[in-house]
Amino acid sequence: MKLAFILDPIAQLDPGHDSTVAIMEAAQILGHEVWVTEIHQLSVVDGQAWAKLRPLELVPVQLDSHNWRSVPEWFSLGESEWLNLETMDAVFMRKDPPVTVPYLYATYILELVNPQKTLVMNAPQGLREANEKMYTLQFYGVMPETLVSQDKAQIREFVEKHQSAILKPLGGKAGEGILFLEPGDRNFNSIIEVSTRQGQEPVMIQRFLPEAKLGDKRIIVLDGVPIGAINRVPTGQEFRGNMAVGGRVEKTEITPRELEICAQVGPKLKQDGLYFVGLDVIGGYLTEVNVTSPTGIREVDRLNDVRLGQQVIRWLETQRRS
Repeated sequence: MKLAFILDPIAQLDPGHDSTVAIMEAAQILGHEVWVTEIHQLSVVDGQAWAKLRPLELVPVQLDSHNWRSVPEWFSLGESEWLNLETMDAVFMRKDPPVTVPYLYATYILELVNPQKTLVMNAPQGLREANEKMYTLQFYGVMPETLVSQDKAQIREFVEKHQSAILKPLGGKAGEGILFLEPGDRNFNSIIEVSTRQGQEPVMIQRFLPEAKLGDKRIIVLDGVPIGAINRVPTGQEFRGNMAVGGRVEKTEITPRELEICAQVGPKLKQDGLYFVGLDVIGGYLTEVNVTSPTGIREVDRLNDVRLGQQVIRWLETQRRS
């Protein structure tokens, strides 16, 4: 197969952590061609989606003393070519959030790819519809109590009811902008004013889950089915477990309750063309559905001696044969 990956500048990626690199590496190991591009290198020519693509060769990481190790020159790129994306068997949209206007324009271009010829994952329409905070509200029965509002009085009432809460920007990523709220905080009003841009932009407020100190579990879902998980545990004085802010990663199992959550969410993910997704679960409650470029593959592989990237590519092989 020929596979195209739309990503951030490859030199900025961490090969020992990045899930996109893990999937590309798996594709190469399994004998497929890997090409890369960025969202500003997409075009529409004669009503079809094109991209300036470069062939990629990777030096696979190696597991050394429980850590992934890469060589300094871990990738090499060939000459760029303008190619119709329908010459690819699949296109992976793996640009990291936030979802900006250029990101949205890129999804409109990808909408022009004929799905009978080329699989785009995740699906462009699904990416547009699945804001990683708001999409979760479709599964409110398995979420903690949640409010979405820009109204200061309404937010204060919610926090006073629950005594502590977590504020999340709707367009945030990797734990950025997440704040812990208590009704007695003397900065409460200022926090809400800044976070809502003076009441002009809604935020998500969720009841604080004390179980967060035990970890924020990332469950990796492929085609609606969970295939692996890691637990991200806050360290030091930090209440967030995100790896991007220093959360410690530990081995974990998917519980019966979490399987129930996956069973509820999975069919909707498949319906929306969200093939590769990361569910975040704290204390048996779904808190987020990550669809843009969910991470965690390297950590699951390292802790469980598996290769989820190869599982993704094997699944893709079956899809292209069917």
